Amino acid sequence: MNAAGAFSLDLFAGAPMQLVDDAEGGIRYWSGFAGPALARRWFMELRAGADWRRMQRPMYDRIVEVPRLLAGYRADGFPVDLPLEEMLARVRERAPAPYNSVGLNLYRDGNDSVAMHNDKLHQLLAPHPIALVSLGEPRRMLIRRKGGGGRGDRQALAVDLEPGSLLCMSHASQVTHDHGIPKTRRMQGPRLSAVFRVRPAAGGG
Repeated sequence: MNAAGAFSLDLFAGAPMQLVDDAEGGIRYWSGFAGPALARRWFMELRAGADWRRMQRPMYDRIVEVPRLLAGYRADGFPVDLPLEEMLARVRERAPAPYNSVGLNLYRDGNDSVAMHNDKLHQLLAPHPIALVSLGEPRRMLIRRKGGGGRGDRQALAVDLEPGSLLCMSHASQVTHDHGIPKTRRMQGPRLSAVFRVRPAAGGG
């Protein structure tokens, strides 16, 4: 257990590591999803070519800037100069689903983050999973079971997402668990995630 009260896992390439179990496949992690050269190329092409935007959101009585850059595309409109079709084909080999959108997140340094949350269920089609490809510098994700009053229920699982890794989260896990990328004071280079989802027909990336 680390100082933050989270459990860290030693993860290896090859077969997926089962992080959370449920009837829909739970949360699985492949550390060696893409090799180093391929992962570097994907990172460079997405960082240079995606339509990155700064976004704002309401928080209590004020508007704050989302602490990362965002981009999103529907699968029927992937830009030809981005490697999204190639990435999606590989994702479908490991975690089959009719993914129709991708959301991109660029964490520029350790100050960029995403709070603990679950994906909004009304923006997803059940029972399909969410598939997250991590590129760039490694970054720690926390996964925590919702609710419960016991000490064990409040503890988080810490997973260091390696470049070229794939994390697959079942639809059911969005009901039972939260996940997030906390800020860090360590020297942190840029990290990018590509999150493939199955959206309703009118949904966005």
